[in-house]
Amino acid sequence: MSRFTLPRDLYHGDGALETLKLLTGKKAIIVIGGGSMKRFGFLDNAVAYLKEAGMEVQIFEGVEPDPSVETVMKGAEVMRSFQPDWIIAMGGGSPIDAAKAMWVFYEYPETTFENLITPFNFPTLRKKAKFCAIPSTSGTATEVTAFSVITDYQKGIKYPLADFNITPDIAIVDPKLAETMPKKLVAHTGMDALTHAIEAYVSTLHCNYTDPLALHAIKMIHKNLKQSYDGNMTARADMHDAQCLAGMAFSNALLGIVHSMAHKTGAAFNGDHIIHGCANAMYLPKVIKYNSKNPETAARYAEIADFIGLSGVTTEEKVHALITELCCMNDQLEIPQAIKYYGKGGIKAETSIIDEKEFLDKLSDIAANAIADACTGSNPRQPSQEEMEKLLKACYYDLEIDF
Repeated sequence: MSRFTLPRDLYHGDGALETLKLLTGKKAIIVIGGGSMKRFGFLDNAVAYLKEAGMEVQIFEGVEPDPSVETVMKGAEVMRSFQPDWIIAMGGGSPIDAAKAMWVFYEYPETTFENLITPFNFPTLRKKAKFCAIPSTSGTATEVTAFSVITDYQKGIKYPLADFNITPDIAIVDPKLAETMPKKLVAHTGMDALTHAIEAYVSTLHCNYTDPLALHAIKMIHKNLKQSYDGNMTARADMHDAQCLAGMAFSNALLGIVHSMAHKTGAAFNGDHIIHGCANAMYLPKVIKYNSKNPETAARYAEIADFIGLSGVTTEEKVHALITELCCMNDQLEIPQAIKYYGKGGIKAETSIIDEKEFLDKLSDIAANAIADACTGSNPRQPSQEEMEKLLKACYYDLEIDF
């Protein structure tokens, strides 16, 4: 038996933010990030709509780009003091992910972060509050997923938390909020969404319910991402829908080792973080080549190539065409092809901000952590320690995959 879970209600299209007027309750807390929702007036609008619904409103702001365990605990403490019956998370994936984790500690103060690391091990939620997610970026789709990514900076590890309990009750997908994204964010979140859809399509848990969502999302992203990057707001609106469809697919089919590697390299180095969507974009072509050694998986990659109109007669040719197209998209979006180019100076920085010696020193531990990541279990090919180390090296040095 399989399960397919989505939010109870999903409101989408221009003006969908006004849905907040319809919520019923006494108190709502709004969780936001660095201030873009405030600068562009969306926070004021949300507060006004909630007050029109008769609610007292409190704001928790300042969630960092990769939310920390400490921020989660601080937010949960504020919630326990305020006692909201609605948690409204608004902005990019970070404030929404953080708010999901805060929700758990608000309702269950006695739980520990270590308890939540085990996938699908959460306590039953909605004892005190319901959850509404409003994305402003077109990538994570956390507004419709059973996932949250929280960073333990002391250990240098990003933890993907997974449980259907944290699937939001309501998702509001209003494209107006996505119009304010800078170009680099459009590129990184867009490739994150494309990775979600591709990994969901080849996941060991894909099914008849997730496949159509994944394929259509891939087609929409392939068609619209570059135009959205160039400032076409019609394409930007389509991307906001596409990333949500990709989220519906991967929340139920799960992901693969592109995400495992991105999670475990993102905060592992002293030089800087590797931005999640950028990591996915760099690693995806390598992982496709690695996974395609499995004939059944190669056939599914070939189906993707056919669906978006790429050339090729044999399965091998179609897989190669898909990899080539993804690398071309990275170039168009000014995303480097490998970690050694990740830094200042465009898509081929002379010096990576990720030090080569540090990378090699930490390679074994990072590979082990990636294998242990929650996303690895649903990857169509299970890597050994040696293979994961080779994959990571290929992603650092831009090497060919021949194993």
